[in-house]
Amino acid sequence: MQILFMIWMALLPHLSPAAPATATAGRNFCQIYGSVYLERNPMYKNTASHVVYLGEEEAFANMVVYRESNKLFADAAAIWYVTPNKAFADHVLYVTEQRYQADFTVHFTDTRSFATCRE
Repeated sequence: MQILFMIWMALLPHLSPAAPATATAGRNFCQIYGSVYLERNPMYKNTASHVVYLGEEEAFANMVVYRESNKLFADAAAIWYVTPNKAFADHVLYVTEQRYQADFTVHFTDTRSFATCRE
């Protein structure tokens, strides 16, 4: 019995659960493209994958996003089709009014070639 306890104690540091894969993959906001739903209701904040702040200044934005009018053409980083229905969205983002609460900031541009992600 003592031997089993000693083996268990020796293996305990190696048996700790690893961090989930979504913890590191979920932080990469540059991979967000396609159809995006912008959630503004605080009741559904926990269902969103990221918290974003929509800024007016392009210079301070982490991501400059081009708003595509056709879902099929939203096929690259920082090119979003903003969908009015959450059920059809590839990504759900919660929009906050407080910049310090956001995971990243977004500025919308009118020119597709200006769309970029700054990590």
